[in-house]
Amino acid sequence: MTIIVKGYLSRRVLGVLCSVSLVIAAGMQVSAKEDENFFTHIDTDKAMANVTVSPARAGPVDITIELQTVDERPLKAEAVSVTLSSAKAGVKAQTIRATKANESEWHVRTSLPVRGRRTLGLGILISDTDKVEVAAPILVK
Repeated sequence: MTIIVKGYLSRRVLGVLCSVSLVIAAGMQVSAKEDENFFTHIDTDKAMANVTVSPARAGPVDITIELQTVDERPLKAEAVSVTLSSAKAGVKAQTIRATKANESEWHVRTSLPVRGRRTLGLGILISDTDKVEVAAPILVK
């Protein structure tokens, strides 16, 4: 993809777009400075989730989960839970029920007491008989 801005290539815009594309394509995580957010994309054969931890540092955080179908349409779930764990850091698993913000977006407010890698698990109840469980590593600075 090439973007022309007033007759010249905008390397900054192109770099950002390429970085975002690579992150989404590879299902990897991105984290920058301590006061910035942490983003990860998780997908299965039934659902996809865009998860943002804000800010990506120890202390109080907001976790936003945007659910989509594999066709990239909003996924209407009946319930969502978030489980945060870190055996290495000696932190017990903590499961929190998410609050529904709209038809496909969910929120959790919690506190992450220590820095380091964690596993963020999602329990997505699509219907009474259909539940999806996925997990991804996150980094808390």
